[in-house]
Amino acid sequence: MGIGQLSGRIIKKMEARSTFNLSFSVNGKPWSGEVAIEVTLLEFLRSRLKLTGTKRSCESEVCGVCTVLVDGRPVSSCNYLAFEASGKSVLTIEGVAQGDKLDSLQEAFIRNIGAQCGYCTPGQIMAAKGLLLETPNPTREEVAEWLSGNICRCGAYGAIAQSILEAAQGDPKSKD
Repeated sequence: MGIGQLSGRIIKKMEARSTFNLSFSVNGKPWSGEVAIEVTLLEFLRSRLKLTGTKRSCESEVCGVCTVLVDGRPVSSCNYLAFEASGKSVLTIEGVAQGDKLDSLQEAFIRNIGAQCGYCTPGQIMAAKGLLLETPNPTREEVAEWLSGNICRCGAYGAIAQSILEAAQGDPKSKD
């Protein structure tokens, strides 16, 4: 069999299965349904579920704007296919707060002005959430290394790092 015939067979198999039955949880809620195999998690979240807090920017895993957590680990949703999340738990910025109560990380970003224009903020918070799940009490160097894939065009890196370190220490209001 020649390479052309083999390619033809592969393409026919792919065409035969153009959708995938996806079952997973998003922000703690189960979801199940058909998804086109080529749809990225970013497209799925924004278009299908109307969770628009996750932003689109570089679409090449460089800027971190589209970061979400999959099973507690940060991923670039712009290049992560939706079907790859099958059977997993996805957390987006919309799922970080508990109802009207902001997460301590979100509150720290507000207190420290860790968000200037706000475009990168959801990705920064999601990456930071992943860091704090893995390393509850990170050093400033660990914060810098962990967030090296998240670009802030406003240059608020100092305030972002301070927000994360403060959230790791707990709510300063509760220490009074």
